[in-house]
Amino acid sequence: MNYVIGIDFGSESGRAVLVDSENGDIIKVAEMTYPNGVLTKSLNGKPIKANMVLQNPNDYVEVLNATIKTLLKETKVDPNNIKGMGVAFTSCTCLPVDQQLTPLCNKEMYVDQPHAFAKLWKSHSAEKEAQFITEKLADHPYLGKYGGVISSEWLLPKLLEISNDTPALFENMDYFLEAGDWIVSLLTGKVSRSTCSAGYKGTWQKKDGYLDKEILHSIHPSLADVYTRQLKGEIISVGCSAGTLTPYFANLLGLSENTAVGASIIDAHAAVPGAGIYKPGILQIVMGTSSCHLLLSEQEITIPGISGVVEDGILPGLYAYEAGQVAVGDIFASFIKNQVPTNYIQESNERNLTVFQLLNEKAETLDVGETGMVALDWHNGNRTPYVNSNFSSVFVGETLQTEAHEKYRTLLEATAFGTKVIVDLFEEKNIDIHQIVVTGGIPKKNPFLMQIYADVLQKEILVVDHHQIPALGAAILGAAAAHDKADEKYSLNSAIQKIGFKDYIQYSPNKKHEKIYNKLYGIYRNLSHYFSSNDDFLTLHTLKTGREMNNGAKFMESIK
Repeated sequence: MNYVIGIDFGSESGRAVLVDSENGDIIKVAEMTYPNGVLTKSLNGKPIKANMVLQNPNDYVEVLNATIKTLLKETKVDPNNIKGMGVAFTSCTCLPVDQQLTPLCNKEMYVDQPHAFAKLWKSHSAEKEAQFITEKLADHPYLGKYGGVISSEWLLPKLLEISNDTPALFENMDYFLEAGDWIVSLLTGKVSRSTCSAGYKGTWQKKDGYLDKEILHSIHPSLADVYTRQLKGEIISVGCSAGTLTPYFANLLGLSENTAVGASIIDAHAAVPGAGIYKPGILQIVMGTSSCHLLLSEQEITIPGISGVVEDGILPGLYAYEAGQVAVGDIFASFIKNQVPTNYIQESNERNLTVFQLLNEKAETLDVGETGMVALDWHNGNRTPYVNSNFSSVFVGETLQTEAHEKYRTLLEATAFGTKVIVDLFEEKNIDIHQIVVTGGIPKKNPFLMQIYADVLQKEILVVDHHQIPALGAAILGAAAAHDKADEKYSLNSAIQKIGFKDYIQYSPNKKHEKIYNKLYGIYRNLSHYFSSNDDFLTLHTLKTGREMNNGAKFMESIK
């Protein structure tokens, strides 16, 4: 019996799965939280920039080592029977390393330098750089492939931020790597970048490659040679082998040196093969702290506000579109942490319910529209369609009689409206969406939320009844990598059909809610248009600036 391993590195923890490569059965799961966590306020006791989110990359190797050893120890599987492994990683999570792939934060001179650490995908401190790059690419054909806006979450803005803030560190790094590509490069001993991360986060396109040197120089002279220096490395298609394990990592992990390692993939994108999707027309929503929307198509169309369209970005031979919402689960968690009254908490304790369960129970008794409120789901900015991390939430309709469960339901509906904006963007361009598949922890835990999505979208929702879909998707890439040269007839599609998950929970739209939700959605869109316009956006930006400054005098000075 043969096996493959999939490793999924999330925002706060990593997990590895051991999978039967014949039928997709998950034999064992091992998970570990990053020892140093997520750093948002300070590093070694010193404050860091506003909106900067860091991690210690050594945690990734520790998780890799610990989880794989746990799989082997608890299953007693012969390492020689593990034929391949794949890596899925949050993106764009990136870090500077030296020629030996050692993170710069490991060097004594950089232990207190934030830019020497890994920047998590949701680090938005490079917003200024992202806007500057967007302006420089205003007439460039690549910009249309990324919805017309470069995000502060992506590779170039984060790299330019390092050049602006710490030019010496910029010059001292040998590579600036996506964390997923870094792990694969460590495992194989040679630097490679996947078509997925390069395409969606590194402004690479299959037909034309990277941005040309002249454009890069116009952005900043330090970037002119960046693709032959800090961003060099072979581009490898998702589903192909990046190599086999080095003797060092084979010994460290307890695996065979013949174990094939697949090109990395973005964690959300790994959910596409993990959920058994290999054909166009199926919108995959990966819902967690944020939501990522992925759609395969045979055609390439320019769509404003999306995060990208990349040929071979997820599956070879197809264009893959990405859109998203910056916060979904984070909105609900923040509401419960900061805004739920004590009487709700007391009742939940008395009835042996979680606060989530109590809020859902109460919210579900309300008729559609009964809250009298609409909110914008911009609590952490907006990804699609405005791509602006400086946006903040808007909540209208609240009165002295408003109760917590009414606000909670309004927030659930707001995230559904945010998804409908994305669905409308695709359908307005005649890109077929005949099915919606949702993965992630939240969809399984919250049937009420999924019914709201079905009612707002007026489409059938299929929820994947499984917790480890991105890790399973990574394992599928490991299976494809193991067959990359040994069996030319074996393809990534074959691995998906053989191993991908196939069981779903179905939610059908309630037709009687369609008119009311369309009315509420219209109000949501009006609010979106109003507060995203140049003048009125300044209202949100100004207020957010005041909070970030945490100083009334500085705030007043900033708006003079």
